[in-house]
Amino acid sequence: MREGQVRCLDPHGFHFMRYTEWGDANNKRILVCVHGLTRNGRDFDYLAESLSDAYRVVCPDVVGRGRSDWLRDPADYAFPVYCADMATLLASLQAETVDWVGTSMGGIIGMILAATPGSPVRKLVLNDVGSVVPKEALQRIGQYVGLEPAFDSLEALEAAMRAVSPFGDLTAEQWRHLSLHVARQDGEKWRFRYDPGIARNMKSGPVVDVDLRAFWNGIHGPVLAIRGENSDLLTPAILDEMCKRPHTERFLVPGTGHAPMLMDEHQAGAVRRFLLR
Repeated sequence: MREGQVRCLDPHGFHFMRYTEWGDANNKRILVCVHGLTRNGRDFDYLAESLSDAYRVVCPDVVGRGRSDWLRDPADYAFPVYCADMATLLASLQAETVDWVGTSMGGIIGMILAATPGSPVRKLVLNDVGSVVPKEALQRIGQYVGLEPAFDSLEALEAAMRAVSPFGDLTAEQWRHLSLHVARQDGEKWRFRYDPGIARNMKSGPVVDVDLRAFWNGIHGPVLAIRGENSDLLTPAILDEMCKRPHTERFLVPGTGHAPMLMDEHQAGAVRRFLLR
């Protein structure tokens, strides 16, 4: 694993977006893996390592998360900035084409980029996100995003994360990995490693369904849609509608809500088969 960064431009200045990467740095086959709303690129360590024989795998921390900078104006935490940052990243990688794995927010970013004319996105994996984001799921997420809780220990932070994160049947080691990289120590306290300002735009108006069908219908390449069996963000009805689109496949992860973490051979193997066949 290696670390890197790119300097990106937002409406109020420059910021650094940092990333980790796996595999041969000279490999022209590039896979970009982008995380969910409050997460970071280290969520993909297992998947990235398992695909590093075939790809140069790049896992960015979206601005305001992980080790990337926080934006000066929280109103700029929006998809135009996220997509522009990813375009800067792809340019720095000199990538003519890329494959994309996106969890939740990272999937929406991938969907938008894949639907943009001249897109470099070849194959797209949408991990528990689809063409419509139901308002009920957004209301649930909004109950905890943007709060600034402080914990006396990393173990307490992990327990709080487990309480709201139905990631499925993970080992104790995997839970510790996920909590360690989403945490930061602040004096004697532990806090989540993301800017609470990312919640500003989510909470700026009434919560409604987010209709992304215009982007979904603009995608031309193959898509694998992964759904957690108990997910409220990608419902069976939405997935059924999505699968009417040609070259769309589905994969169900039993006993999991939003979102599968792609940290076992069963889940990572499904991604590998889709991308490499």
